[in-house]
Amino acid sequence: MTIDIAGHVVAGHTSADDAPVRGEAQIGRAVRRREDDALVTGRGRYVADVPLDNPLHVAFVRSPMPTGAILACDGAAALDMAGVAGFACGEDVRHLGRLSVNPVLTIEGEAPFPVLADGHVAAVGQPVAAVFAESRALAQDAADMVMVDIDDAGEGLSPEGDTRISGDWRQGDVEAAMASAAHVVEVRVEHPRLAPSPLEPRGIAVAFDPATESVTVWHSTQTPHRARRELSRILGVEEARIAVEAPDVGGAFGMKASLYPEEVLTVWAAFRFRRDMRWIASRAEDLLSASHGRGATSRGRLAVDTEGRFLALSAEIECPLGHWLPSSAAIPPWNAGRILPGGYALDVIDVRSRARLSNSAPVGIYRGAGRPEANCLMERLVDEAAAATGLDPLEIRRRNLLSPESFPHRTASGVTLDSGRYGALLDTLAEEAGYADLREAVAGRRAQGEIVGLGLGFYIEPCGTGWESARVTLHPDGRAEVAAGGSSQGHGRETAFAQIVADRLGLPLERVAVRHGSTQDCPTGIGALASRSTAIGGGALVTACDEVLAKRQAGEDADAPVSAEVVYETEGEAWGYGAYLVLLSVDPDTGMPTIERAHCVDDIGTVINPMMVEGQIRGGFAQGLGEALMERVVYDGDGQLVTGSLMDYALPRASDMPPLAIGKTVTPSPFNPLGAKGVGEAGTIGAPAAILNAAIDALRPYGVTDLAMPLTAERLWEALRTARKR
Repeated sequence: MTIDIAGHVVAGHTSADDAPVRGEAQIGRAVRRREDDALVTGRGRYVADVPLDNPLHVAFVRSPMPTGAILACDGAAALDMAGVAGFACGEDVRHLGRLSVNPVLTIEGEAPFPVLADGHVAAVGQPVAAVFAESRALAQDAADMVMVDIDDAGEGLSPEGDTRISGDWRQGDVEAAMASAAHVVEVRVEHPRLAPSPLEPRGIAVAFDPATESVTVWHSTQTPHRARRELSRILGVEEARIAVEAPDVGGAFGMKASLYPEEVLTVWAAFRFRRDMRWIASRAEDLLSASHGRGATSRGRLAVDTEGRFLALSAEIECPLGHWLPSSAAIPPWNAGRILPGGYALDVIDVRSRARLSNSAPVGIYRGAGRPEANCLMERLVDEAAAATGLDPLEIRRRNLLSPESFPHRTASGVTLDSGRYGALLDTLAEEAGYADLREAVAGRRAQGEIVGLGLGFYIEPCGTGWESARVTLHPDGRAEVAAGGSSQGHGRETAFAQIVADRLGLPLERVAVRHGSTQDCPTGIGALASRSTAIGGGALVTACDEVLAKRQAGEDADAPVSAEVVYETEGEAWGYGAYLVLLSVDPDTGMPTIERAHCVDDIGTVINPMMVEGQIRGGFAQGLGEALMERVVYDGDGQLVTGSLMDYALPRASDMPPLAIGKTVTPSPFNPLGAKGVGEAGTIGAPAAILNAAIDALRPYGVTDLAMPLTAERLWEALRTARKR
């Protein structure tokens, strides 16, 4: 029996239904997730479950104001309480370093990263001080005793400066193409700011070892190796004195990709007080101070000829940043720009993407990270082009999608699309959904006075680039041990990795044990981001397995373990793609939208586990539906968070999910040895565009051509009422 770093049995444990015979192909099998037995029976191990030796608990004093100068911060009353061991404010940590930011775009100015506010506050909820106490409840009570005096006179951003992020993609003469076009359509798309809201909030547990002056950090993170490097650099402590473990991670969706000030402060406190430390965020703290997603506003123009062919695209994208920059702060504006013009044959573009600081919670990557922003803009333009030309929305897409012969294809924005049969996938969707019959049914229902629409959304999805690492050891008794540089946040990575290795080495699945998420036991890696784990992490596994087999075939001692550790770098970026179709009706009296039917077809290249793929698609669709219909972070005019609890922030429930028919096509990627592409973000990219197009299609007979998400009943009712008056 082998047990992984989270305490799960990962070898010698499988159900009778799942147990394969030696040599049976594992890739493509709907294998039940080996993680699930522990998780559904309460034997999972999250950060809050990690045992520590008499830890101090951390509670934060947070700013009640969006801006202002800190006149005083006094923790004397808190320190007088029995069981309170310490207090810290901005001056105690002002010497610490800053978080590094991935420079995929130009970053102007110095990226702020205040561990505790020092001299001024820049957002409601920003940590101003911290209290360390013998229990969580005592720490929270003590935090209430800290006196903070903030002068809220004056407005604007913090004295850090006006940090900006910008990117530009241009090719051809856009204005000349616009001038000669038969039609030029224009749209504006507003994405609500979203709170990722994983089931497990942020959390960190730190064990201090006085003998070695080192710490072991259990961290609910997507990027344990990056967390270790950043902690070392920010704290000025050698990496050798910091170990990071990611146990079971209860969801992340991009929110746990970056280090947070609270997490840095907790590790700093462990070194300062030479004590174990724990901080577990509340749901309210996550809504208030964890990174948000989306929030972009984009404008675009599309030039079209008399036959409905696309001639040129211009686009401007504005993204919010919040008051400090997470590690991946530049990724959403980068993806939102570089993905355009999507999967369409369009060589003339002028795309500009901008982002700047604001007095709010930070904004970072959230499942999709710029992909939905690019896709919604393009797909709204395509629908408006269909309306302007009189072409069916399916037909105008078919006329403009890239042909299979054009791959690999370098787009006008400079990215290389690896492979695809875009038109064939669209035809598959039309056939499986009964598109022609649905169009006819919509026309008939409209004739009876119903408000109903059909919406399409085609998408392409970059699925990670760069490198990942893996170590595979084959033992003489036929066991294989895998140590992966990547990580997992509940999406079945152990099972998928075991399938890949079992398939490559010709082993029964139960003979493969998988470790990940540990800087002590696993080779360094990047982590679980951007739907990259299968394509790139799986590529590392395949490469390591092939080296093991080559060593065995070369005659290495058959009575000794054979091991290979590799760093695999992909030859290029894999691009998944797909199309979503939504039938939506609107109640004329209340404006309440109802998704009556939803269909999707996704192409993610080689499928490792179809059951887990379906789960990813359904989960992504649920979050895409949330953005389109109900979710929105709201600040009032005074910078106060209005949606500070799940009583106010509307997450989708199981009862909100419509029937979703899932189809697939398979076009392997030539850029990794598995031929795999990502699927984790597909639903969040394809669903919002299809839902938005369906709502506008339903209201277009009344003259409505523009709606802002989320498409709440109130907004649809108001749009319908205004249109009827007009």
